[in-house]
Amino acid sequence: MEISTYADLPLLAQHLRDELERKKFILIYAYNGTGKTRLSGAFKDIGKTLNDSHEVVARDTLYFNAFTEDLFTWDNDLDDDLVRFIQVNRRSKFFDGLDQFELENRIRRLLEIYSSLQFRIDLENWTIHFSREVLVLDDDGRRIAKTLSDIKISRSEESIFLLCFFLAVVEIALDSELDAYNWVKYVYIDDPVSSLDEQSAVVVAAHLAHLLTASDGGAKVLVSTHHPLFHNVLWNELRNVKAKRYFLGFDEANRLFTLRDTRDTPFFHHVAELIRLHMADQQEEIEKRHFAALRAIAERTASFLGYKRFEDCVGQEGDELTGRVHRRFLNLFSHGGYAHFEVDELQEEDRQHFREIISALIERFRFNPELFPAVAEGEAEAEGDNQGVGHD
Repeated sequence: MEISTYADLPLLAQHLRDELERKKFILIYAYNGTGKTRLSGAFKDIGKTLNDSHEVVARDTLYFNAFTEDLFTWDNDLDDDLVRFIQVNRRSKFFDGLDQFELENRIRRLLEIYSSLQFRIDLENWTIHFSREVLVLDDDGRRIAKTLSDIKISRSEESIFLLCFFLAVVEIALDSELDAYNWVKYVYIDDPVSSLDEQSAVVVAAHLAHLLTASDGGAKVLVSTHHPLFHNVLWNELRNVKAKRYFLGFDEANRLFTLRDTRDTPFFHHVAELIRLHMADQQEEIEKRHFAALRAIAERTASFLGYKRFEDCVGQEGDELTGRVHRRFLNLFSHGGYAHFEVDELQEEDRQHFREIISALIERFRFNPELFPAVAEGEAEAEGDNQGVGHD
């Protein structure tokens, strides 16, 4: 897996721009706190043109990130607690098409996919008002429909609405026949599903992929997220077009940002991590920290498969004693309660136990053998030996 390093985010952002000269889409996965939002800022800053007064006179990136959400501010009517609405920052170039191209209808069409929430945009005052139809009992005890107006909506509903607002703008920007956003060369979408449940995240990923691939526009698109399921679904939808995906990290020891090409690697984190640990074992580079990572994988595997204890996943089937021994070794190097047992260097016995644990996990739960060739070869040799004994 190819890994490149960058001293700062502007250098990394420039690399991504260079990549987009050859690709239509780039997907980036990164943990929270790595620098995804700052990277989106560095990316769009490169595309700004300033005049002598340091005013922005041109730009090339339409972006959605935490700062985009700040363009929409709630007025909660704290005095009367009756009329609540979102105030739109009219100074932003993001709203260039607010009064054109039937933007409100475009948003409504997108929002209907996710919610029955109703809204209206007041172009005169640059405000957005929400309403909802609910069922109530009348004086005779009958259920009737009632509209609640100027309501405050939930955080997840707000996230969906803002995303639909942005996607409606993206539709216009990617339409080669419309010119309101003809300055857009890049679309950068950062963490669009941070407040959504997994079901909604899957729907958004499939919907976003359809919108992007159906466009005939020339803008290139970059999507970053910390949501593994969203990332994986989006990649599966885009992998057959001109797309590339990366894992963004930060090397604390050397103070460098790292970018790992993951297009040929299974993305779900526990599989990618298991591959990394297997490679470390094959290269004889096992350290104490790898035991903690292996225990975390065993814990997630046990939870997913319904086991009560992670040691049930790290021993041979039917061999409870081996599972207990493996548990002790995983705890020895990954649990704070065992800190006084730690040693400076791993012994060969420790490495052998690590090798046995990871092999047991891979073999027992039938991970794709093509991802772990050494384990697969070991299984084949063992089967051959057994067959040889049987024929003697």
